[in-house]
Amino acid sequence: MVFVIKEKRWVEFKGEQDPTSISVEWICWLNGQRKVAPTPEEMMELEARRERVRLNVALLKKEEEERKAREGSRKAVSLGKVGGPDLKSFIRQFPSASEGDKVEQASDGRIKETHEEKEEPIPESSEPTGSGATYKPGTWQPPT
Repeated sequence: MVFVIKEKRWVEFKGEQDPTSISVEWICWLNGQRKVAPTPEEMMELEARRERVRLNVALLKKEEEERKAREGSRKAVSLGKVGGPDLKSFIRQFPSASEGDKVEQASDGRIKETHEEKEEPIPESSEPTGSGATYKPGTWQPPT
């Protein structure tokens, strides 16, 4: 039987002791996910790539904000008003009152909903019922 002893790796901080300051590549090496420690050249290339990604994200966010501002100004101009959402069109997308529900409009324009309870028969379940005290393993059979 051959025993393989895993190499122990650790960090000795100099100055700042913030564990989040360790790059992903070094964390992978510490955890044994990389066999070779990252080189300074590799770290410089990866940091340059990360900076390009940060700049691209900032550019995309700016473009998105500008697009939203343009669309928002178009909507405001076409509607001729600025304000909250159009609640009437929002309510229209829902079906009218269901059976047992009554919708009334008050004199101040608000909508009141009332619900009348109807006795509906409880459908018979195909699931076993009863308390745990009466349960006997293997006795329940699904309906055929």
